[in-house]
Amino acid sequence: MVRPKPTRYTASAALAIAAGLCLFSARPLPAADISARDIALVLAGASAQMPADFAGRDLARLDLSGLDFKAARLEGSDLFGADLSGSDLAGVNLTGARLDRITMVKTRFDRANLTGASLLRPAGFSTLAALAAEASTFAGANLTGAKIFGRFHRADLTRADLTDATLAPFGKTGFIEHIWRTEFLAAKLDGANLTRADLGHVLFAYASMKGANLSGARLTHADLTGADLSGADLTGTDFTDADVDGANFADAKGFETIVGWAATRNTARALR
Repeated sequence: MVRPKPTRYTASAALAIAAGLCLFSARPLPAADISARDIALVLAGASAQMPADFAGRDLARLDLSGLDFKAARLEGSDLFGADLSGSDLAGVNLTGARLDRITMVKTRFDRANLTGASLLRPAGFSTLAALAAEASTFAGANLTGAKIFGRFHRADLTRADLTDATLAPFGKTGFIEHIWRTEFLAAKLDGANLTRADLGHVLFAYASMKGANLSGARLTHADLTGADLSGADLTGTDFTDADVDGANFADAKGFETIVGWAATRNTARALR
């Protein structure tokens, strides 16, 4: 009796089989049995014309590190606790997505749409020495109305839109908020739109915020030690109890309309 030889599939054939199993990029994956491997297969066959559709899907706690999501839809998806280290989400639609407690080491969110997304307490930095190398990028990202809370040390948010964003989710003062506050230590926010953003108690020490739009923003109790706000729009910005020790306000606009300047700390050591 002659036994048939085992069939061997090429990579392209394997993808074709995956397509036949409803794992093709244009179709959402079935509600059950989703895995990181399924997602990788879908992304491998996705394109701008036929994007991978993960909108509204539960992708919580999956290891999605190193994956390229540029040809994917992720609006309304749940990525709670997922590992996105080294992943590329540049230009991806993440509107209303839940990104709480994700791991983001060198993750790219450039030009991504994170309108109304939740990004609370992400993990990603192992040591202080590794901050620069591990920092994620949000350059040009749309974070309108997003809820952001955690450490974003040295993150690049150049020209990001944070209009009406909330970076102080507790909405109260006290010891707990001081310990768990949002941190943008040495982050780059040049030209970022922070109009009406709630930035109370946020750490912006040594951040670059040149030309940023902070009109109507709330910076009460914020730490702006050594921050560069040169050329920033400060029309109606509330600095009550903020620390501006060594901050640079050269050529800032709307300075005369600042709220709470008399109650701002270390104004004598700020540069104007």
